[in-house]
Amino acid sequence: MGDGIRLQKVLAQAGVASRRNAEILIEQGRVEVDGAVVTEFGLRVDPAVSVIRVDGERIPPTGAHVYLVLNKPRGVVTTMSDPQGRPCIADYVQDRQERLFHIGRLDTDTEGLLLLTNHGEFAHRLTHPSYEVSKTYVAEVEGNVKPALLRSLLDGIELDDGPARADTVKVVSSIRGRTLIQISLHEGRNRIVRRMFDAIGHPVKRLTRTAIGPVRRGNLHTGELRDLDQKELGQLLDLVDL
Repeated sequence: MGDGIRLQKVLAQAGVASRRNAEILIEQGRVEVDGAVVTEFGLRVDPAVSVIRVDGERIPPTGAHVYLVLNKPRGVVTTMSDPQGRPCIADYVQDRQERLFHIGRLDTDTEGLLLLTNHGEFAHRLTHPSYEVSKTYVAEVEGNVKPALLRSLLDGIELDDGPARADTVKVVSSIRGRTLIQISLHEGRNRIVRRMFDAIGHPVKRLTRTAIGPVRRGNLHTGELRDLDQKELGQLLDLVDL
């Protein structure tokens, strides 16, 4: 008997299909392992190493790693403890058994999506600039922003620690001397969004991170925590080559 687990069992454990329906998926040529379409039912794989896809979508391995998303409230410190006794991330995961840590950070006065995990390499790659995982924010800024200034964010502006450039920028609404702007960028430098808007003369009054790569806030309320779903995790694993 070969090493590894039968592919049908791996798909069933991942919740993709029953073992019988997994065989049908294989028979239909809809399952790939390490880039090759599988045509045999008896193939054994190591789910921790093999890259498995069904209809082109990555199927993450089931195992000891945990991947969570928190909609961090404004005023919460992005640390797992705080000597000053301020609200921090640990308050939202205190009932979890795993030793979790946050991936990247959000300013205390910024709300929105934050990822937590116990998978060190996953966290390292997600925060490494070479993988360029996009992050999307909605910023409420002072004043009515002229189109030329928005274009300057796309073209790139010079900050004290080097140039910064947005991937996309669009006005969501503008009313009573305030503008709501959606901005996406790969940058991870400290307070980068706030500093970019300061540089064009429109300080941020409120900032919310609404997406990290394929992970969207959706209906996740402020202060709520949930597991990444299979599709989100599969897409993130692909983005960071794991």
